[in-house]
Amino acid sequence: MEIEIIREKLGAHVPEQADQAGEAHASVAIVFREGNQSIEVLLIERAVREGDPWSGHMAFPGGRLESSDDSSRSTARRETFEEVGIELANAEYLGRLDDIVGNPRASSTLVVAAHAFFLVESQEFELAPKEVQHAFWFPLPDMLEEARSVEYEMAHRPEAVYPGILVGIPDRHVVWGLTYRFLENLLNVLGHSIPGTPPRP
Repeated sequence: MEIEIIREKLGAHVPEQADQAGEAHASVAIVFREGNQSIEVLLIERAVREGDPWSGHMAFPGGRLESSDDSSRSTARRETFEEVGIELANAEYLGRLDDIVGNPRASSTLVVAAHAFFLVESQEFELAPKEVQHAFWFPLPDMLEEARSVEYEMAHRPEAVYPGILVGIPDRHVVWGLTYRFLENLLNVLGHSIPGTPPRP
């Protein structure tokens, strides 16, 4: 999986943007870099906070649109810098995925955009400890390993089981929920599918 292919596929993708006037909006940044073996993607482990519906979850850096943001893309850049200290001003912009409307059971209806960037120059993490407890780069092709496709059970709702991707410590570093959906969409755009899920047309 090479950056040239990612650049071509995302550049040709026409994203579906949710028309949810009056709803809250947020953005995430899908940040790529060239790793030693393959293209890597930035993942964060959110801080554990009482009352936060995303407490401790694996995610992409991101957050809610603020009045100072002139676009959802600006939100993704700002939040990435605030949460992990990565500046995307000089990163290559690759494109946008389809918007996703968040689960209203987790919070009020939230429209989330995802913007992809390619980080050319290496940067060190500077985590905002109140928001992020851990951040790391993960090889994108490894997301397609069948052994990494797992079922995720929510601690407070063991009856609810969700598809997930294991990216680190079992039962802790599992991508699921909204982030999983964005990863699934990304891989579909790139012509791949997560093991056990059919590719979307």
